[in-house]
Amino acid sequence: MFEFIKEILITLGRITTILPLLLIITIFMGKRAIGELPIFDLLIIVILGAVVGADIADPDINHFPTAIAIIAIGIIQKVVAKWKISNRKIGRLITFEPTVVIQNGKLIKNNLKKIRYSIDNILQMLREKNVFDINEVETAIIEANGALSVLKKPQKNTVTLEDMKIVKTTPSISFPVILEGTIYSNVLRDFNLNETWLEQQLAYQGVNEISHVFFASINRKHELHVSLKDEHTLNIPPIKH
Repeated sequence: MFEFIKEILITLGRITTILPLLLIITIFMGKRAIGELPIFDLLIIVILGAVVGADIADPDINHFPTAIAIIAIGIIQKVVAKWKISNRKIGRLITFEPTVVIQNGKLIKNNLKKIRYSIDNILQMLREKNVFDINEVETAIIEANGALSVLKKPQKNTVTLEDMKIVKTTPSISFPVILEGTIYSNVLRDFNLNETWLEQQLAYQGVNEISHVFFASINRKHELHVSLKDEHTLNIPPIKH
């Protein structure tokens, strides 16, 4: 019983000493390590969690080396962060480059495949940015921390109803009708359309094989927007760190 109580007191003592130290080191590392979490900073947070967790959970672990390890990890993170600022080559080596995934309203299949994002991932992230029609997007970029940055086309920028001197507008929203060559027939039925209409619209845009379509969406005006599996004509901007 005495040993059990002793272990509990040791654990509580470690928590009360480690948490303030961890708070100080986290503040020392800076807002960037918490707010953005690029890959190196994510590794630092994971390592800190592992070190602290092991120290708290196992009373047999020597407490003092844990404190030294936390301080050392914080200093390493701070040094590397300064290196990344002063030397762009080092920054590129320990983080991801931003990746353009949409250009001029068209999904870029090769870039999505490279970063292992699905169409559904991108559509969800667009909706979180209040973009419900991919045709509104001039450029969309997956940043180093996995977040999506969106630049709308100039004519799609948000304005107030007061600016436009209008009372009501119809929201722009599109629905996936083809994903990687597969037709969503239920979407066509909802619009009272059929595959013949879809094939005709594709032909108007110079697409003769549905298998060539990577993604296509339709809006309430029956406008079809198509991204091909191989978009050779896109001028992708060279976005770099």
